[in-house]
Amino acid sequence: MKNNSPDISSALPPVLGGFGIIAPNYKLLLSDVWGVVHNGVAAYPAACEALKTARANGATVILISNAPRPGVVVAKQIAKWGVPADCYDTIVASGDVARTELESRPEAKLFHLGPARDLPNYDGLPNKLVGEGECDIAVVTGPFNDEVEVAEDYRAMFEKLIKRDVLMLCANPDLVVERGDKLIVCAGALAQLYEQMGGKAIYAGKPYAPIYDQVVAVAEKMRGENIRKEEMLAIGDGARTDLKGAALQGIDCLFITGGIHAEDFSEEKNRAGEIFAEQAAWPVGMMHLLKW
Repeated sequence: MKNNSPDISSALPPVLGGFGIIAPNYKLLLSDVWGVVHNGVAAYPAACEALKTARANGATVILISNAPRPGVVVAKQIAKWGVPADCYDTIVASGDVARTELESRPEAKLFHLGPARDLPNYDGLPNKLVGEGECDIAVVTGPFNDEVEVAEDYRAMFEKLIKRDVLMLCANPDLVVERGDKLIVCAGALAQLYEQMGGKAIYAGKPYAPIYDQVVAVAEKMRGENIRKEEMLAIGDGARTDLKGAALQGIDCLFITGGIHAEDFSEEKNRAGEIFAEQAAWPVGMMHLLKW
């Protein structure tokens, strides 16, 4: 296992010609979604086929996403982009973990910071939604308008929330995500600024342990057996989420270089060693895009 032995002077992890080279080593695949199976606009057919083939060969495939919506909602969303349901077993998303956290705080009054499309996330929860001046917890799923806004646009709001010691629950730890050929600011960037300003934030999703615990519990129930760490493989394109999360859990990672870090892995920049060293994590292999 190479995750925990980063050394910028070491030879880089191998670039794999196909996922089939290492797939037989793993029973559980924890595959990222945005940047691996689709780009926020359309599916990557080869990646979907690779996961489908792994399932046919006996692996359990769970899509693990930092989307701030529950997995059942993500499934409907990615189906519209052409991701077939037979390339995975189920989806566990940050939205599921966030809901679990809120269910443990039923009396907390919530302020929703994010696009209106995420309001159904709170359906069935005991918490009351209120304005920013009344809340106990600010749940951030992203900017109100992620097409144009950035974290700095919320500095004045954050100053008021911090003055009242409002806790921020970040329902998507990603800093940016692919949407076609653009990078869109995510909730993680807002929570990062909130903490830099002195506020307190907690995070649902990768690289934090709760989402991995939930994934493993679901997979073991599906398979009817315990799954050892060395039988798990994370697949992702995010260094601080997918790669770091896998390393913290002690599981292998296949790093996809054609996603949000595509520029860093270009021939011009070639920052692969630096990227891995920054996260103190080393993948078992690299691929530009996932394919069998």
